[in-house]
Amino acid sequence: MFGRIREDIKCVFDRDPAARNSFEVLTTYPGLHAVLLHRVSHCYWNWGLKWLARFTSAFARMLTGIEIHPGATIGRRFFIDHGMGVVIGETAEIGDDVTLYHGVTLGGTTWQKGKRHPTLGNDVVVGAGAKVLGPLNIGEGARIGSNAVVVKDVPAGATVVGIPGRIVQSARDKNTEHHKRRKAFATKIGFDAYGTSADMPDPVANAIDALLDHVHVMDTQMRNMCQAIKTLGMELPDLKLPDLGPCEINIDNEKEKSKTGGETAD
Repeated sequence: MFGRIREDIKCVFDRDPAARNSFEVLTTYPGLHAVLLHRVSHCYWNWGLKWLARFTSAFARMLTGIEIHPGATIGRRFFIDHGMGVVIGETAEIGDDVTLYHGVTLGGTTWQKGKRHPTLGNDVVVGAGAKVLGPLNIGEGARIGSNAVVVKDVPAGATVVGIPGRIVQSARDKNTEHHKRRKAFATKIGFDAYGTSADMPDPVANAIDALLDHVHVMDTQMRNMCQAIKTLGMELPDLKLPDLGPCEINIDNEKEKSKTGGETAD
């Protein structure tokens, strides 16, 4: 029991840079209080002391704003950051090293008894306001974006966003040659496509990926054309690809353009 408590405290330091010392964490973190009280209420529930378990759960809810049914199964090093408004249902199962943010609901979609709440694998992160509904499985290492509504199984390592939740990147996609080539070309032109496609909504990410693929083909074709011209005996200068940075605007030139209505000489 005390080993679990030490693990719960330590995992706060691993995932919250604002944590300063163990005393502060133990006395001021409602997410930790909710987890510790749930471990007590879950023991009561397993011992058949149902009312006492529910009373302990209700007390934890009043104290922390986090509602965890005593029947829910929670693994080791579970962390609830901020925590207000989190709801975890009776038949929910949570693996090790899972992180939930405030406003998360692990809920059911039926009034029938039996398994009706989600199962989260190890190392899952669920963003603020997300709703995971029904007896579905969230694979190990999956990421659920803020305010997403998930009603279908999520494979391991996938990232899910939107309403209804849709996969914007899977662990398999990250390892394909197509993805590696796209990432390498984006790095070459000074653009972080990997971070964008992982975090942005699906239509935007798809549009950016298509644009990168198009530019890559155009770049390859241009190089082939230059090489063919050189084989005919013509020399072409090797030009360095310019960096993509903030554009610097010459204010004086812009003012002159507005007066004359045309281009100004350099």
